[in-house]
Amino acid sequence: MRYTILTIAILLSLGGAGSAQQTILNQTPVRPTSWASGQHMYQEYCAACHGTDGDGQGPAASACTIKPVDLRKLARSNRGNFPYEDFYAVLQFGTATPAHGSADMPIWLPMFASLNRGHEAIAQQRMHNIANYVASLQSK
Repeated sequence: MRYTILTIAILLSLGGAGSAQQTILNQTPVRPTSWASGQHMYQEYCAACHGTDGDGQGPAASACTIKPVDLRKLARSNRGNFPYEDFYAVLQFGTATPAHGSADMPIWLPMFASLNRGHEAIAQQRMHNIANYVASLQSK
């Protein structure tokens, strides 16, 4: 199976002083990355919608069916504790929310397994590394 993710392309009009910028959303094949860096994978796979700092304001956020979550506030919404197991479960299985598991936000386990020839252990480590990175983004 070939997996795709939501990516953006920003086109600049080459006009004069009032040049316009147009954002185009694409579905592109998921690109392999190193599984070792949660930050690198977050920037590659999550930042288009969730923003580079996790604020939910990525350049593709306005095109998402459901507004991306501000990932920096997950601990605040959970009595000060990052909901690691819940976050990991969303990466692994998606949720009942229509945006998760759709073209807006894929279910990551099969996608990550596809990057490593079906090795589920590496796919799980990818999700742990992303979860640890998102945990580090939590605002105080």
